[in-house]
Amino acid sequence: MIIGVPKEIKESEYRVSLTPGGAYELVGSGNEVFIQNSAGLGSEYSNQEYTDAGAKICSTIEEVYESSEMIIKVKEPIEKEYPLIKKDQIIFTYLHLSSNKKLTQALIDSESVCIAYETIEKDGHFPLLAPMSEIAGRVATIVGTYYLGINFGGEGLLVSGLSGVLPGYVLILGAGVAAKSAAKIAAGLGAKVTIMSPFISELREIEMGSYFDSNVSTLIMSEHNILKEVKKTDLLISAVYVRGARTPILIRRDMVKKMKKGSVIVEVDIDQGSSIETARPTTHKDPVYIEEGVLHYCVTNMLGIFPKTSTIALTNLTLPYIKRDKELLSGLNIYKGKITCKKVAEDLSMEKYYMEYK
Repeated sequence: MIIGVPKEIKESEYRVSLTPGGAYELVGSGNEVFIQNSAGLGSEYSNQEYTDAGAKICSTIEEVYESSEMIIKVKEPIEKEYPLIKKDQIIFTYLHLSSNKKLTQALIDSESVCIAYETIEKDGHFPLLAPMSEIAGRVATIVGTYYLGINFGGEGLLVSGLSGVLPGYVLILGAGVAAKSAAKIAAGLGAKVTIMSPFISELREIEMGSYFDSNVSTLIMSEHNILKEVKKTDLLISAVYVRGARTPILIRRDMVKKMKKGSVIVEVDIDQGSSIETARPTTHKDPVYIEEGVLHYCVTNMLGIFPKTSTIALTNLTLPYIKRDKELLSGLNIYKGKITCKKVAEDLSMEKYYMEYK
């Protein structure tokens, strides 16, 4: 197969979808690999490293798309890329289609085959979501505690507390990889942490494990409990994921109004549409805004500025799927003009395009 790796052109996105080591393995398996000129520089991989691995360098993004049967990316194609996608071409990347009707329509019109990292499932888990979720959870806590600083509009609280001063309170929605990763960092800083999930089995796993210390508590997710907890929260991290679906609204505007002035919300799940009514996508150039007196951080590619770690973690897990792992089809979202993920079709009111893929 001819595999193409374009340079990511989303704002402040420095990751690349394939390391030189990954290219070496693909070439060794009989594939051709085309890398766009300087695609790896943000992750400190030179063109020479890719050519040494057997890949070929293309001078433009157009050349990569035109030459390749499969395109592998980190983030979803943006509008400039829509016309480059060819009929029958395989697009393999994070897509998050349930919150992006324009992209979904463009992919339908292209008659390409689109496989989303985030919907590939194996034994009830999402192996290609996990590495980015683990990093995202850690970053969410780090940036959230940073933006509590008063010069950004935060309440001026150090969540760790110190001798004679109580720590801050961190509330985390969700109990998946991102949520647990966020909790680990928050608890390590000394904050008081609560993880909320509607599934008692997830909370029991946390309580019974040795992963967390006494700083971490669990609470069943309900409207009553959310309303009670947000009133005392200093940092709220939302890390909710429903496979292929738009994230449900869990925190309404009236709940945000009841939060402390200067408290901070970090939206890990903003790519899927957000679980907080007042959230809207932001960028690294303009990452935060204040709504109802609460500072919101909703960067859609928060990991883009940590490429050295993220690129390696992603390639480690995507490589077996690129090499035709049997679970690849579980991530199929669009197939030659039809939506094959029912949740995407329902969330976008595009049921007329839905087709069950067998």
